[in-house]
Amino acid sequence: MSFPNQLIILGSTGSIGTQALDVVRELKASGQSDIQVLGLAAGGSQLELLAKQVAEFSPRAVAVTNPNAATQLPDLLKHYGAGEQPLQILSGPDAAAELVRSLAMGQDGTVLNGITGSVGLAATLATLADGARLALANKESLVVGGALVKQALAYPGQVVPVDSEHSAIAQALLSGRHEKGLTSPVVSGYSEVSRLILTASGGPFRGKKREQLSQVTAAQALAHPTWSMGPVVTVNSSTLVNKGLELIEAHLLFDVDASDIDVVVHPQSIVHSMVEFVDGATIAQASPPDMRLPIALGMTWPHRPRLVGKLTKPTDFTKVSSWDFEPVDNQTFPALQLARHAVSASPTHPAVFNAANEQAVDAFLKGALNWVDIVDIDIAVVNEHEGVSTPSLDDVLAVDRWARARADELIAAKG
Repeated sequence: MSFPNQLIILGSTGSIGTQALDVVRELKASGQSDIQVLGLAAGGSQLELLAKQVAEFSPRAVAVTNPNAATQLPDLLKHYGAGEQPLQILSGPDAAAELVRSLAMGQDGTVLNGITGSVGLAATLATLADGARLALANKESLVVGGALVKQALAYPGQVVPVDSEHSAIAQALLSGRHEKGLTSPVVSGYSEVSRLILTASGGPFRGKKREQLSQVTAAQALAHPTWSMGPVVTVNSSTLVNKGLELIEAHLLFDVDASDIDVVVHPQSIVHSMVEFVDGATIAQASPPDMRLPIALGMTWPHRPRLVGKLTKPTDFTKVSSWDFEPVDNQTFPALQLARHAVSASPTHPAVFNAANEQAVDAFLKGALNWVDIVDIDIAVVNEHEGVSTPSLDDVLAVDRWARARADELIAAKG
């Protein structure tokens, strides 16, 4: 079996990126692929790790968002014995998108976008324009620029979801016909899908009421019971904003109405999501909570690499266990209702939701905002936005800037 053998990893020093490189190592070691990592992109905060990755995988080019960090990289590469290899170093806020354009893999390659936040949009659009397959872990770029992503799609099925929930849905959809959305290799509009069911772990505050959470600390919000993720995603999981963004992402990826996407709390995080079909059958994808499985599948889709016994272990059904499913407490966690409102209001309301939330989470992590105020800020900014019906890229960027500025004003007023 032949897998795509050219790969760019954006966000290589983050949680998604480091696990993706685990997968690359295993595919090479097991002889399943001679996959070549052509490019790596990182922000620059973990420069030593990036240098080690360059020394190990010998990419042709590297992108570093922080220009000061980029100037330090050559000396670190010499330290790790990689100073003599030919390497293009790009830097600046658009470096990741420039990396994709400069390597120009086309349909022979895959770009894994593991960047955190809306800054990943430019790289998503660059990948689609290049014609490479997009393994998408950067949900924010789709949430922010959904209309633009749809317009930029080079061919049906170019986008493969990497988030565990959306990967689960993509897998479950193979059990029926769903020729709609960004992930379908054939787009005819025909579907046998009744609804999508996203599962949520519930985060560290599952079962708590709003009045119990007024003095939550950043350390408490970052103590996720199941997943190991970056700080922004982890805080978003604690507020269920992450699940709201995933609801919007599912709507855009699979072209299913938001009203037909349900969310249930599943604390064991074994069932990653489900699809209910029109005959009443529900297909679920179950596996231990290990992101390397959906990452690997995103890199080799539609084929499955052999990972059992090396990187992953299957669910052991011979042991006594129970799986719980609970309704979401929308009073304590109103982010899902806000997401439904945003996706129905206009194409730019989700971008406002995301931008306001990024500012609020940053303020919370810096101790400038209470946890209970994060989604309140999001709600206030989203409700002020008038919406743009057919946004251009300039419109999306302008909306993003406005939402951040307005959120900052409201955060300052809280202080």
